[in-house]
Amino acid sequence: MPIDPNADLEITAYEWVPSFAQGQVRDLRPRWACEEYGLPYKVRLISAIERPDWYYEEQPWGQVPFVRDGDIGVFESGASLIYLAEKAGALPPPGTQQRAGVFSWLLAAFNSVEPFVMEYVNCTFFSRKEEWAQLRKPSLTEALEKRLSRLETGLGKDEWLAGEFSIADIAMVTVLRAVPEPALLPPALAAYVERGTARPPFARALEAQLAPFAMHNPRKQNA
Repeated sequence: MPIDPNADLEITAYEWVPSFAQGQVRDLRPRWACEEYGLPYKVRLISAIERPDWYYEEQPWGQVPFVRDGDIGVFESGASLIYLAEKAGALPPPGTQQRAGVFSWLLAAFNSVEPFVMEYVNCTFFSRKEEWAQLRKPSLTEALEKRLSRLETGLGKDEWLAGEFSIADIAMVTVLRAVPEPALLPPALAAYVERGTARPPFARALEAQLAPFAMHNPRKQNA
């Protein structure tokens, strides 16, 4: 689903981020959902370096994404996934185990897996030269591996986490893509991520996120 400048649905994203963050910014999640569910959307770009004051009235921490649909505004990527799936009629019926599974795995991605992944990224990349990070890495690696092992067990031999492909998979695949060392992913999870990222809607969402970064590269603008 190509971006439609006349769409009512609007996703706020950053106009540029450093190379290490490109393809990882969380507006990728609602973009992917829109592509999966055929929801046309437009994009509002803001600076990640000098975030406008007015934006904090919509998103308390100035983060992206922020999804606007008419008079409705949604912040936090997980909330945006629920909103978009509901809008598209893509959620299982209320009161069913399948719906409970979707929500359980969606929140597991953000609460039980992502914090360990982000701490590992901080420890091994952003703060890698700090003494505390070097001391923390062995126990953190062990903790992350245990989390991923339990996730692998939870997935089992299934293709997706909650039956059919769902927003739970959008959440979990994008979380697992951030694991900086592929060897940390058990084979079944590596295959799971590969299945998710092989979906054409993911490719379109990723391409749409990356496109503005080249145009707004500050190095090119200052050249």
